[in-house]
Amino acid sequence: MDETEFISMDELMAQAVQYYGIILNWLQTNLFSYESLAELAIVGVLFLISFAITRSLSPFVHKVLEGKTFYQKIEKFLKAMYLPVFWWVFVIIALQVAVSLNTPIIVLRMATSLIGVWIVISFVTVMIESETISRFIRIIAWSMAILNIFGLLNPFINFLSVTTFTFGATTISVLAIVTGVTSMVVLIWAALFLSSIIDTKLRDAPTVTPSARVLLSKLSRIILVVLAFLFAISSMGIDLTALAVFGGAIGVGLGFGLQKVVSNFISGVILLLDKSIKPGDVIEISGTYGRINKLAARYTSVISRDGREHLVPNEDIITQPVINWTFSDKKVRRELPVNVSYNSDIDKAMDLLLEAAAESERVIRNPEPRALIKGFGDNGIDLVLRMWIRDSENGVTNIASEVYLKIWHKFNEAGIEFPYPQRDIHIVSSKGFGDGTKLP
Repeated sequence: MDETEFISMDELMAQAVQYYGIILNWLQTNLFSYESLAELAIVGVLFLISFAITRSLSPFVHKVLEGKTFYQKIEKFLKAMYLPVFWWVFVIIALQVAVSLNTPIIVLRMATSLIGVWIVISFVTVMIESETISRFIRIIAWSMAILNIFGLLNPFINFLSVTTFTFGATTISVLAIVTGVTSMVVLIWAALFLSSIIDTKLRDAPTVTPSARVLLSKLSRIILVVLAFLFAISSMGIDLTALAVFGGAIGVGLGFGLQKVVSNFISGVILLLDKSIKPGDVIEISGTYGRINKLAARYTSVISRDGREHLVPNEDIITQPVINWTFSDKKVRRELPVNVSYNSDIDKAMDLLLEAAAESERVIRNPEPRALIKGFGDNGIDLVLRMWIRDSENGVTNIASEVYLKIWHKFNEAGIEFPYPQRDIHIVSSKGFGDGTKLP
């Protein structure tokens, strides 16, 4: 049959009926007999025995080895392998016994193959965190194993290869589509897995800055995923040059419909390149004060002191004023204004300010706190306490409250007065006003 022609519905139905007849004939020949039912019963009993052993052994091993580092790394693999491995070993033993007794072994041999496939699939899919990808791989692998048992794998592959679809000047077979989709899923998973390894290595590298770490991690992930996608498309037999028009259409769509998304993405790249902010910095923007938790492609995650996580668009950080409390140095100076009465001992008051700052564990000694006279106000003398802290990510208002409380107690003990608003009131004599005008 010419590969460029469509297969009609009648031909498809004929192929399906033919495969159905082959499967039914195989079942009647190999399974619908007393010997085969006896083998199925043996396989079922061995499964129950394996299940019982697994239920008893898994908690015991976990209890004995739960504190071991190597066990914590392989625990999920062991839990996935207990049942199929025990079952597989028991079925192999039963198969060898059946061979030595010259009894039928068709079902036992088939069970051995299927359980072996189960072990391989379990080992591979347990490494994949995505449940969707794991389910897809399981379906493909089980389908191929079952077709192979019935002897239909090669005919089915040939059937898919001659079933074609034409898109313009390009002809694609169903087999190419299945191969391409499978390759895409596997390659994208491999790309994401490899990018996670690169991210881990970058995180452990002491010489790489946080901004460079995030930038390299994102670039590696994008490049690997794009390469995986292009390779999968190429494996389907699609000419990559045909994507040029499609790529141009996407570019136009991005230019008009996704301006904000693209703007935020480009802003995120700029933030990573210019190192103006990085994970761990304490920033303040538009009234939001907090620590940068994550630099994403579209937004920057800022966790405030009350535990709320603000997702600030990257464009806003580029275009709006941002206070970075830890940009070049994590030391931050706090100024606490204090007013004292004109009747107070100013030298004593300034010493008490320094004592209050020195008693706080968060106030650093270098640079040392300083107490200064800022001016003479209407109601009292304006003092200011300047102190430095290194952990602004733990808050800058709470340290001010702590030191103010210490100042309050010390001033009360030393008799230092806080001034009240004062106004002089002049009472005019009842004899008249200053200009000689008499009261009525």
